[in-house]
Amino acid sequence: MVARTPQRVLIGRSAELDRLVGVLDAAAAGLAGVALVGGDAGIGKTRLVTELCDLAQRRGFVTLTGQCAELGDALPYLPLADALRGAAADAGGLVGPAVTARPALRRLLPGDESGPAEGTTGGLAQQRLFGSVLDMLSEVAGRQPVLFVFEDLHWADRSTRDLLVFLTRMLQRERVCLVGTYRTDDLHRRHPLRPVLAELRRLPLVTSVEVPPLGDDDMAEYLAVLDRYGEGPAGPVAGPGLTTVIERAGGNPFFAEELLAAGAERARLPGTLADLLLARVETLSDTARQVLRVAAVAGRRVGHDLLRDATGLGDLPLEDALREIVSQRLLTAGSDGYTFRHALLQEAVYDDLLPGERTRLHTAFAALLAGRGGSPAELAHHHLAGHDLPGALRASVEAGRIAAGLGAPAEAHRHFGRALEVWDQVPEAELLAGESRARIALSGAAAAAAAGDYHRAAEQVRRLRHETDDPVLIAETGERLSYYLADAGGDEAEGVAAAREAVDVAPHSPLLARALATYARALFRQYHDEEAAATASRALEVAEATGARDAEVSALVSLALIEEEFGSSVEHAVDLLTRATRRASGDLSIDLRARFNLARIHYENGALAVAARITEDGVRLAGETGLTWSTFGTDLRFLHYLVHYADGDWDAAERLAGGFGVRVGTRAEAQLSSFALFVEVGRGRPVADERLRWLSRFWSDELIGYMARGMAAEQALWRGDPLTALDHVDAVVAALEPFDPSVIRIAATGLWALADLGRTGEPCDDLMRRARWAAQNGPNGPRGRLGPEGMAWLARAEAEWHRAHGTEDPQVWRRATAAFGFGFRYEEARSRWRLAESLLRTGDRAAARAEWEHAVHVAAALGARPFLETLRSVGARAGFPDPTAATPAGTSAASPAAPGDAREIAAGEPPGAAREPARLSALTAREREVLAHVAGGLANREIGEQLFISQKTVSVHVSNILAKLGVTSRTQAAAVALQEGLSPGAADGNTV
Repeated sequence: MVARTPQRVLIGRSAELDRLVGVLDAAAAGLAGVALVGGDAGIGKTRLVTELCDLAQRRGFVTLTGQCAELGDALPYLPLADALRGAAADAGGLVGPAVTARPALRRLLPGDESGPAEGTTGGLAQQRLFGSVLDMLSEVAGRQPVLFVFEDLHWADRSTRDLLVFLTRMLQRERVCLVGTYRTDDLHRRHPLRPVLAELRRLPLVTSVEVPPLGDDDMAEYLAVLDRYGEGPAGPVAGPGLTTVIERAGGNPFFAEELLAAGAERARLPGTLADLLLARVETLSDTARQVLRVAAVAGRRVGHDLLRDATGLGDLPLEDALREIVSQRLLTAGSDGYTFRHALLQEAVYDDLLPGERTRLHTAFAALLAGRGGSPAELAHHHLAGHDLPGALRASVEAGRIAAGLGAPAEAHRHFGRALEVWDQVPEAELLAGESRARIALSGAAAAAAAGDYHRAAEQVRRLRHETDDPVLIAETGERLSYYLADAGGDEAEGVAAAREAVDVAPHSPLLARALATYARALFRQYHDEEAAATASRALEVAEATGARDAEVSALVSLALIEEEFGSSVEHAVDLLTRATRRASGDLSIDLRARFNLARIHYENGALAVAARITEDGVRLAGETGLTWSTFGTDLRFLHYLVHYADGDWDAAERLAGGFGVRVGTRAEAQLSSFALFVEVGRGRPVADERLRWLSRFWSDELIGYMARGMAAEQALWRGDPLTALDHVDAVVAALEPFDPSVIRIAATGLWALADLGRTGEPCDDLMRRARWAAQNGPNGPRGRLGPEGMAWLARAEAEWHRAHGTEDPQVWRRATAAFGFGFRYEEARSRWRLAESLLRTGDRAAARAEWEHAVHVAAALGARPFLETLRSVGARAGFPDPTAATPAGTSAASPAAPGDAREIAAGEPPGAAREPARLSALTAREREVLAHVAGGLANREIGEQLFISQKTVSVHVSNILAKLGVTSRTQAAAVALQEGLSPGAADGNTV
């Protein structure tokens, strides 16, 4: 803790400051970090963080500080707005231009009159805001490191808490340090901050700093500093008096300071902290005391002009009273107003007000703020506290609309809910609110859904449906109920019934078009393909006739998906989606959805260049509109990544994956993260292990489990652990629907593992049956068509099945290689690997070498280290020189082989074998290689598999070895090998 002295001394907090400085230093070095600073009220959290901010500024950091307030749950993003307002006022700073360049952030600044951006309210607006904050911090941190402090998180609104979690997970290599302070003594068992803290503390880059009570010696030093610089009482409290203060304070610096001040003014100290604080207030003059009480109703801070009008005092009496209050260190003066020195003081003064006094003052503040254009959220707070229900209703509705536009759906839902709570008690409520109760209830349900609480949204709409007999409202609530149930994964039958009723009663209007589109969606989810297609077609007709462009685009997308799933013409699906993307729908989410599906169909049908162009355009649109982190903005980014993964631009793919967080906490984050595994496993990156650990919490999710566990299986196979791979494959197969095309790829991976294990029989046959069935069947019968990637994976599965049974011939691997030839470079090369091995077994070394070299070049270009190491091992055993190996200085890559090497090449032996001394010198390189495997305990069949030669050829080699070494058994030959220094199993003389 520090006293307010010229030296700004920090006492007893060096360990805590060191931990915070460690996070700050890491951020400066390019590793984002978060520090959570907790402690009791008055313990010194703010002082500690103030010291950190001073230090950060001296080190060149941009510092942002935002303060939560006790009514923060009603004012969305209050600390963010507070921080940006202060930074934007600095004309020469970096933050101001970065904020004003982003409309979602600019709207948080005072004086901005712009409404919500087109097509973005609720959840979409929140995604835009979160993405804008992340982009702004990244932009500023690119020039100077950033320290962002959130003060008093125990008062933070839900949206601010969500923002903090989002930033904590998304910031990785940015030079950003986030710090949040909170009161530990305020966190009761059900406090909303508790689960947030628990979630954040599990993350590796989060540091928790608990500020403990000061020890007696530190407290004595602190009090001495106060006295030394005149911050304590007029005269020092020495001896027994000082000891009493230290004992009573319990290590709390603020309490000690108040005790010290009280002890100088009275003989007997008050019993509680509240009594102690109020005792200080009682020493003020009557006028000053009344000014302080009025200020307490305003909150922790109050502007000078507002305080003057609320007290009704003239300038001179008010200034005299304020000078007295400030001199007693109860308020501190700022540039435009006053702040209570500590929140505890404001709370004590406010709690001491009489009920009638409190009501009167809140009413006065509501009237003053209304005349000054105060925020509706703050007006609603004062109206409710002043028991002005009509004013509270009107302000709550307006606050809900503003919160929805800002991207704070949880707060919007809260405001709409408060309006509904008082509705029946307010005469002419509909006139005051500007719309009907039903409309506000629908807005509240939409806000709940946007905040992710689909169950609450559905329940509110159900309740509204029971209260109305208006056909239009029945149609609207039915359409919304079906929509929310689909997003919540709720009762699909109820969703279909609600949408059907909406279609039956809706008038010919945009509402009917939307109801039909939602009904088609519900039918599609239940695999009623023919009815879904007919309904979507009708939705398209009505939308075009009524000018409902959003419903038109939604219907076009639904028709395309139905055609893709159940139809026979992918070209028709592409045409429908192309129509959907020709002009804006007015709903950015729908526009991004259309682009994503158009790019996805092109990708899945092998048109990688077209898919790349569409994803780039979609990602650009998402970025320009601030929707990079929206659902379909995220989908477009991972599809952009997959296109580069397939077309072989792995460097670009890995750069994109740099934004796919490892420390995931939500399904959306985990889904995006799982895609990064394709390149990370392919390149053998160590980060894949950490990513898999975080993703393991989401393996129960079908899509995430398929991708993450599928890649975990491939990682295990590259590491020589087919049993672990099979565990992952079995889990994924059990979770997938039998008709899901994803079954084909995971079955191919499982057959790879079984082939490596040498297992045949039912396990192999079962996976092959599943792959074929998924290729031939959809949810409602025979599959119309399977895209080229699906066909390629089926060919791979067939080839692996033959490899497991020992019945493969090069032709099955040629088919798999050709199937991936549409542009999937990595998988085409992996098929060439097996083709080369198969050709070696048939003795066609020239063809095998050509396929192997092609695969080696691709693996090297991709940086696919596990694959490349495997290929080099194959080449070493086959005696193929590595085409990517560096040529030694002074040696031509085309240097002819020595005569002895030529003879060995002609005999099928690897060239350039080192000649062993003594008894091994008589052996050829191939014989030495066979001997090494004999010493390793392998049977002839296993040696043949390792060296790509027949079992009979191995037997001939073994007989020659025994004769040349003058021994009669394999055991004796192995002993000679060990004596001569030949390592068991070593491919000696074959590594280029």
